[in-house]
Amino acid sequence: MSYKSGFIALIGRTNVGKSTLLNTLIKEKIAITSDKPQTTRNTIQGILTGDNFQIIFIDTPGIHKPKHKLSEFMISSVKKTLNEVDLILYMIEPDVNIGPGDLYITNHLKTISTPIVLVVNKIDEVSYNVVDDTIKNFKEHLNFKDVIPISALKNKNIDLLIHTILQYLPEGPQYFPEDYITDKPERFIVSEIIREKMLYFLEDEVPHGVFVEINSMKQKENKDILEIEAILYCEKESHKAIIIGKNGKMLKKIGTDARIELENLFGQKIYLNLWVKVKKGWRDNINTLKNFGYLIDKSL
Repeated sequence: MSYKSGFIALIGRTNVGKSTLLNTLIKEKIAITSDKPQTTRNTIQGILTGDNFQIIFIDTPGIHKPKHKLSEFMISSVKKTLNEVDLILYMIEPDVNIGPGDLYITNHLKTISTPIVLVVNKIDEVSYNVVDDTIKNFKEHLNFKDVIPISALKNKNIDLLIHTILQYLPEGPQYFPEDYITDKPERFIVSEIIREKMLYFLEDEVPHGVFVEINSMKQKENKDILEIEAILYCEKESHKAIIIGKNGKMLKKIGTDARIELENLFGQKIYLNLWVKVKKGWRDNINTLKNFGYLIDKSL
């Protein structure tokens, strides 16, 4: 039996459930989820390996109108990715009306030669008629190779989605060891978990103006304890005050939730120390973005 492998891009508007789908497919939490838009900043690779296949999923940032250099980078990275993958999963919500965000995406996809499968998520929240009407409307705007209705949260039709993906994968090598679920280092996953807790607890704008830098991760000698120190960079003094909270209560709440999840992830006790620093306007500073690990397109 031949071995299939390839790269799959997950694209769509913000908050349609791409990260939730990635976590469901991999059966592990590698991408943070939130009900707030623009959660994903980096393209995250999730790896699903079977007996005769390996699928590398790329969770892209939600496509939106750029507001600063960081979001310009996010959109640039999405467009670059689409020309380099074997298949695109265009993820939408079941909504009869096609808004300007999806029109922007479909117009761009018309210039892409990569095969596209339409994935209608959250079908558990609406009637079958709404799902059918949504599919009909989107088919009028773009020629899809296939259409798969799913519920990422309820794990509905996920096996069908994987089966469909395999039909479009070429024969290829095993790119990663079979026990790999992501190409991202531990520090990245830790920083994303901390950022997810900030998205959950803080006001809308504050967490989007925060970068989490893992300053150190050290195993304590003779003890099953992992010490993690992270710096939370924000853009304003007022944001710093919100993050810390009265008598440090908000920062403690963020830290406690993050620590519990990290202990489940690493299977050991965690000491998590969080520090908050102000770096004004970092999302619009090219040098700072490079220092934070964002690969800025030369055209920006």
